[in-house]
Amino acid sequence: MRELSSILPSVEKYYSEKVAAFGSAPRGADWKSAESQTMRFDQLLRLIQSDKPFTINDYGCGYGALVDYLDRHNHQFDYRGFDISEKMISEALRTYGHRADCAFFFEKSRLAPADFTIASGIFNVKLETPESEWLEYMHATLNEFTRLSRKGFAFNALTSYSDAEFMQPHLYYANPLHLFDYCKKNFSRMVSLVHDYPLYEFTIFVRMGAD
Repeated sequence: MRELSSILPSVEKYYSEKVAAFGSAPRGADWKSAESQTMRFDQLLRLIQSDKPFTINDYGCGYGALVDYLDRHNHQFDYRGFDISEKMISEALRTYGHRADCAFFFEKSRLAPADFTIASGIFNVKLETPESEWLEYMHATLNEFTRLSRKGFAFNALTSYSDAEFMQPHLYYANPLHLFDYCKKNFSRMVSLVHDYPLYEFTIFVRMGAD
């Protein structure tokens, strides 16, 4: 696989242009609507089956929309958001920078292990990267999640079961069965695949310890 330094700059530019054009709104993170964004959070946060306080890494945090979601659902949390786009982080800091329970970074090295890691949409936009290299990038990133997560992690991806006529060449449509198998064999015996909600994607949970 090529170094990530050669794969991700074009992705960073893509998302920086989105947030520059649309600001702190779903379209600023390349989501079609607030409803679909919330639906994704609904799925991802099924990982956290407790009302106890927790720490969370939002890997690919965008402008920090997950913070609002956690607030609305009355979670008690310490949040760390990472995004490769400095413009995204600037938007997040503008909104949430005053909060003691939130921190935002565009330097991945500043992320520390948390109870949970969440990643929404980070595997969708491959642009010109060959599919085989993008899959290797996904594997490498999932391995990072195991280092960053004490209790578990969750991520979503576009599905290879999408209708062919709607698939776009700059996006990556992952095989959910392959990723379930990869997570099961490499990370934990406690892995769940959810593919029953009305979006052309799926969510995988990897639980790494008792809550």
